[in-house]
Order: sequence, then structure tokens, then C-alpha cells
Amino acid sequence: MSRPFRFGLQAFNATSPQDWRDKAKKAEDLGYSSFHLADHYIGNGPQLAKTNHPMQLLGSIPAMAVAAEATSTIKIGCRVFCVDYHIPAVLVKNAMTIDWFSGGRLEFGLGAGWLAGEYEAMGVPLDAPGVRISRLEEAIVAAKALMAPGEVDVHGKFINLTGFQGEPQPVASVPPIMVGGGSKRVLTLGGRLADIVSFNFDNSSGMIGPAGVASSMPELTQKKVEWVQAGAAAAGRAMPELEIGAYFTFVVPQAQPVAEQFGQMFGMTADQVIDYPHALIGPPEQIIDTIIKRREQYGISYVTVGETSLDAFAPVVAALAGK
Repeated sequence: MSRPFRFGLQAFNATSPQDWRDKAKKAEDLGYSSFHLADHYIGNGPQLAKTNHPMQLLGSIPAMAVAAEATSTIKIGCRVFCVDYHIPAVLVKNAMTIDWFSGGRLEFGLGAGWLAGEYEAMGVPLDAPGVRISRLEEAIVAAKALMAPGEVDVHGKFINLTGFQGEPQPVASVPPIMVGGGSKRVLTLGGRLADIVSFNFDNSSGMIGPAGVASSMPELTQKKVEWVQAGAAAAGRAMPELEIGAYFTFVVPQAQPVAEQFGQMFGMTADQVIDYPHALIGPPEQIIDTIIKRREQYGISYVTVGETSLDAFAPVVAALAGK
């Protein structure tokens, strides 16, 4: 049985404090189920330029708090917190404080980190991928312990917590943990431990580029589904317990010109771009058909779009949310 569709909006920037509040409220009014930021910190300059990543104006935690205050029903989150940028107990404390103030609307996303230029710019050591993923695993275990009643007793290579209870505790239910990534180990880990697994490119190159884009072609996305399934099976979990999400980047009325432009950038044909699992291209009726097909093919039911698609994507949200 397929999970019902949910739709998220991911925002990076705002023209003013009120614009940020208005954007969160509009997403809520249009029926989006979640409002997310990413977890990036460096402004424009040569380090950002070499990552090919967009600049994020706002710090994730205070911006989440403001979005929560401006809304009343929409989930609030970060897609995803980089565990290398935060002390785990402090991060969970801050996130659960947002959960408390928002009446239980937190979605708690965690990732291993990947943007090499940002690490370098901020002076944060960029460990080998295996080390970062091991740290992510310990961070998930620590977060679960801090969100549960009773004293924490977490002892790992990277994280040690003992002799206190995490506060505040969840307002209602424990916030869902989202794990985002594109490598086999991260997605298998997500299948074992997360509530939401969000597909991304394999960003082991440390930047956005052709190699990452190529890692999410249809046949490789199917592999990602299999990795999540393997992780879930190893933990004795059924796949319906998990929600699979993906980030989609294009919503335009005319598919062909955008598909051709994107294809030229990344060495793909226009047809490959239109069929690409991380792109939604075309008018709303075409996108609706594509989203339904991808839920059947990959199990993707949680669809996130960028802030520039807030209005253009609204008819899709109205047609499919909760179905």
C-alpha cells in the first residue's frame, strides 16, 4: 500500500524578515505539509563559487523558529542538519525547543555533510566519508536517546552522553527523524534508523557537478531504493514504516527548453532530463502524472520543491496532498 503524498517547500533566502514569515505562512495556506531550510553558512565568495551551491542567507535554527512562530500547522525542519557543524546535545536541545514552541511540529533532519568548500571556508575538518557517516549514525542514536524519557546513556567513538535527560521532551509524538543522502551506506543507515529517507545525489565529490547528477539516473535511483530496503530489512522493519522523499528542482510550463538547457549543462539528452528522478518538468497535469508514476516506481511519496516553485507547484499540492 502506497503512503499518501506529502509536499514540502525548501527555502534558502528572503528579501526581508516579513518576506520570510509570509513565505512560510503562504506555504501553509497552499497546503504544503512542511517548510524547510538547508544547513549552510558561507556567503558569496570564491569558496562558495567552487561548490556550485546556492547561497543560504539565513541561519537554519533561528529561521526555523521564526517560521514556526509565523505558522500554526505546517511542519518545520532543516533538510538536513550537518552533524559536523553542531554539538549533538546542543543541536537536539535547540531543535526540541522549536518543537516545544511550535506545538510538536518539528521534522528533524540529519546528514553526514558533504560541501567541501564550506568545510574549508569555515575551518571545519572534512573527514573521510566513512568517518562522517559513522558520526552521523552516532548522532541519530544520540538524538533518539535525547528525545526519549529517562537518562541518556550513549557511548560511542564520537558522542558520549550520560547522566541527564534530554529536555524539552516531545510535545505529543516523537519528531520524525529524516536522513538525507545519496550513498549506499547513508541510505542503508536511513533504512535502519530513520523515519524519513530523503534521496539526494551521491555528493562524495564535495560539490554539485556532473558526477553527482549522474548518480541519480533512474537505474541508480532504483538501487537507492534497494539500499533503503536492505537497511530496513536488517532492522526488522517493514517498508511502510518509512517515508521516502526526494527533492525536485524544476517546475515550468514548457518542459522541452528547460530539459535541453539542463541536458547541455550535465551531458544528458532532453528525454533523459524529463525522466530524471530529481526533476519535475512541465505543466501541473504532466507533473501530477509523473509524481504518481514515481511513487509506483520508487516509493517516493514526500516531494519537496524549491521556493521559486511555491506558486507554480500549488495546483499539484491541491490535487494530490494526502492521496
